[in-house]
Amino acid sequence: MDFKIKDKIALVTAATRGLGRGCAEQLAAEGCKVAICSRNEADAKKAAQEISKATRAKVSGFRADMSKPEDIANLIKAVQSDLGDPDILVANAGGPAPGTFATTPLEEYEKGINLNLMSAVRLIHGLVPAMKQKQWGRIIAITSISVKQPIANLLLSNTARAGLTGFLKTVSTELAPEGITVNAILPGIHKTGRVDQLAGHQAKQENKTPEQILQEMANEIPSKTMGDPSDFGAMAAFLASDHAKYITGQSILLDGGNFSGLL
Repeated sequence: MDFKIKDKIALVTAATRGLGRGCAEQLAAEGCKVAICSRNEADAKKAAQEISKATRAKVSGFRADMSKPEDIANLIKAVQSDLGDPDILVANAGGPAPGTFATTPLEEYEKGINLNLMSAVRLIHGLVPAMKQKQWGRIIAITSISVKQPIANLLLSNTARAGLTGFLKTVSTELAPEGITVNAILPGIHKTGRVDQLAGHQAKQENKTPEQILQEMANEIPSKTMGDPSDFGAMAAFLASDHAKYITGQSILLDGGNFSGLL
């Protein structure tokens, strides 16, 4: 299937590894010109070279910390200068530290909201004007299964990503007449560094090995396997495609059947 996004410009944040990397690789494979970023400039440039070599697409790497407003503003300017105005945004950011209500200091809330809610808000504010001029745009946010089914010990992530979901749904109705779609992908458990981090944290609490925790996580999924970042990226590429122009305002689960609710 031709996704009809060849030569479109895509910005994927926090994309040197994990789900962001999977999205960047798939968009590059579809012929997009892709910009990625990381807190570490060397990591971003290395990942960009690797993706470019594998896909023969133009991929540029930039340094940007999604928790810092000035970094986001500078990133947008740098991408516009290097590639042009992005047609596609995949808004991604690492998750905040695990914790419960009892263990989370008040000052950590603002950090979590800045990282997982305001980063996407700032990116969208910066990129939407050019999308409106083109009357075409795709905004995709990576959130979490937790917006439907809060995850124990992830208080900050649950809080910030739920707020982002409300923002995305509201904005989707305002931008739909402009040819801009706004959707979220809700990952369950995928093979990423973030999952390894959480498994390590849980292993210490339960006096187990991280490998035991990872196996227990996989066993709880109906498919009995963790997701692959490449498959996750394929969903992002489809939502960015011309074929998905009638899909907007949606939160799409990608979790191997792990969500236990109906809606």
